[in-house]
Amino acid sequence: MGAAEQLDVDGRSVRVSSLDKVYFPDRGFTKGDVVRYFVAVGPGLLRGLRDRPTTLERYPDGIAGESFFQKRVPKYLPDWIPSARIRFPSGRPADEMCPDSVAALVWAANLGCLTFHPWPVRAADTERPDELRIDLDPQPGTDFADAARAAHELREVLGAYGMTGWPKTSGGRGVHVYVPLRPEWTFVEARRAVIALARELEARMPDRVTTNWWKEERGERVFVDYNQMARDRTIASAYSVRANPRATVSAPLLWDELDDAHPDDFDIATMPARFAEVGDRHADMEGQAFGLEAALELAEKQLRDQGLGELPYPPDHPKMPGEPPRVQPSRARHDHD
Repeated sequence: MGAAEQLDVDGRSVRVSSLDKVYFPDRGFTKGDVVRYFVAVGPGLLRGLRDRPTTLERYPDGIAGESFFQKRVPKYLPDWIPSARIRFPSGRPADEMCPDSVAALVWAANLGCLTFHPWPVRAADTERPDELRIDLDPQPGTDFADAARAAHELREVLGAYGMTGWPKTSGGRGVHVYVPLRPEWTFVEARRAVIALARELEARMPDRVTTNWWKEERGERVFVDYNQMARDRTIASAYSVRANPRATVSAPLLWDELDDAHPDDFDIATMPARFAEVGDRHADMEGQAFGLEAALELAEKQLRDQGLGELPYPPDHPKMPGEPPRVQPSRARHDHD
């Protein structure tokens, strides 16, 4: 283990050890490089994390070692880092950290955190989402360009139902679109709204987009992962580092940047310069808040006119009202035969 250092960050002294430990072997990036990256993009990263319960995706020995998700704050959380209590689908509670300073980001980086997974809620009310998060996930045979094409059509869908979205790269092949909300709806309602919007997108692009939960039914299309709006499902925050050989990051974009962008354009070496030049591309999300009334009316119309009701929840969730069987279609046919 390398010698520990005390770094002065935001007027706080933060202990960081083993700064020369290699985290990304293919490019030689070290733990120190990750720390410096978080400091460089700290204001943008904090925009998406502040006041939000956050799960830490940790790689204490870099991406070549073991990793895990830290959903509960460790006992040694400094008293200057706030936390908030959330409730898992099982009903069990947990306290998660709420990063509110660059010093808190550096403290998490010292634990090997690369990716921050904030809940779509604020600490003041952890039952009411204030962000709609739509995950466009390319399936085998599709790529980032397909997700970008779907995102543009999704922008039109959102506009038709009174909302504005902000796109970002996932850091991988996908695209995330965020919509700030008034915190007036439950997780169930927010998820239902995403399903309705996803079905509308699917109807417009049936050969390119799917809402099928079962992989065997998705084909070479972009999957709208509506379950990312289920309780305790989170998406990597803007500016988070992804655990791949290139050390790419989740990059906020303007809509007119989407077609020319590629996930590999944004990594811990290139993003600091972009951030210094253009700032946080999603800064104008602050102060915006939209409603779900029109999307929920769409959900009711889809049920009434087409019989399109609930879709399967993730396997760790309790059975929900109106949910179809959580049985893979091919397995269901096999069992029936």
